[in-house]
Amino acid sequence: MTTRRRLAPFGAALAVAALLAAGCGSPNLAAQSRLDGHAGATHGATGHPTSAGDPSGHASGLSSGQASGAGQSGASGHGASSTPKAAPAALRPGESLRSVAVPAPYTPKAPSGGTDDYRCFVLDPKIARDSFVTGFDIAPGQPAEVHHVILYRVPPSQAAAARQRDAETPGDGWTCFGGTGLGSQGSMLDDAPWVGAWAPGGTERLLDPDIGIPLPKGSLLVLQVHYNLLHGATPDRTAVDLRISTKALTPLDTMLLPAPVELPCRAGHSGPLCNRDAAVLDVSARFGANAGRMVAGLLLLCDGTFTPTPGATQSCSRTVQQPATVRTVAGHMHRLGSSIRIDLNPGTPKARTLLDTKVWDFDNQGAVSIPATAIKPGDRLQVTCTHDQAWRDKLPELRGIPERYVVWGEGTTDEMCLGILGVTRP
Repeated sequence: MTTRRRLAPFGAALAVAALLAAGCGSPNLAAQSRLDGHAGATHGATGHPTSAGDPSGHASGLSSGQASGAGQSGASGHGASSTPKAAPAALRPGESLRSVAVPAPYTPKAPSGGTDDYRCFVLDPKIARDSFVTGFDIAPGQPAEVHHVILYRVPPSQAAAARQRDAETPGDGWTCFGGTGLGSQGSMLDDAPWVGAWAPGGTERLLDPDIGIPLPKGSLLVLQVHYNLLHGATPDRTAVDLRISTKALTPLDTMLLPAPVELPCRAGHSGPLCNRDAAVLDVSARFGANAGRMVAGLLLLCDGTFTPTPGATQSCSRTVQQPATVRTVAGHMHRLGSSIRIDLNPGTPKARTLLDTKVWDFDNQGAVSIPATAIKPGDRLQVTCTHDQAWRDKLPELRGIPERYVVWGEGTTDEMCLGILGVTRP
């Protein structure tokens, strides 16, 4: 049964945006290790091929036919297919190439034990004049242990704070569950500070020639790498090739469309974490108090209540606040994901499906360009996700991990439901 929700008052949206931006506090991943610290598990190539023409994943505006990421896939999750890395496309007029990388090889280590490490690194692309990012190629040094990568822009006004945060933490970077922990930029849900992202199965991203992601003079970047350590840790030095242009382009923003995850244990399956309250407390124990607040905040955002409606399929409708044009679409889930779609004005004569990934493939995530689609205040955007506990029986990586009531969480064995739109503004 599909649980359909409409967006709660704007204050709830801001609260969830703040949680998305803030990170999840000080995690206790000794608890994380109790959930998914089965180091003896093995990756496997199982299930979930993605239908042609239905890629999904972390988004930022792509040229038609371009997918996301570094072009290599760790053999994990659904599909576990490896895409050969294609040669980079030639630079276009006005573009220059800027390469940045994690300062030194970093050996991931989950705080307090456990199997998930989120690490943020400051990168300086040395932007000497106002510019745009027009393409990027994120290349994980160890793609088999990198779950995903998000590249955030840091405006000049926050550059000193980013450097201070880095300096305060021993070694390179800092632990950053959730977001960067540097505070909100804009409304976050309507204008997330993403430059782009990598997830398994991607390649170089090129934006359409008329758009770019603004990078003002003096901007920095923060590279957030989510390491999945179920199979150990190897030193990693993730790198990024950026296409930089100083031409006058139309700015591309990122809109985020989150929805709750409320997946109960299957009939005949039991355990202490099949109790929802215990499962939420467990997520909070592993990733900090904000993780539990995020679970509650999504219910408030989408339904105006803290009372969950358990079910495999969950959705969230959001009312458009500002006119914009959708240029790209994508979605993100983890390994229990089965399908994801994004609809504009569902259930009305103006209904239009922007993304329909009928069969989710964790190892083939990529954004897709769509024909320019105008949205205006009062329109509704809806993201719908279906998850399935049965993937625990089919994916070698999840076998042996005790079943639990699954809610939104940062861990590889937790889940998410996230729609991502690349939009331009009038």
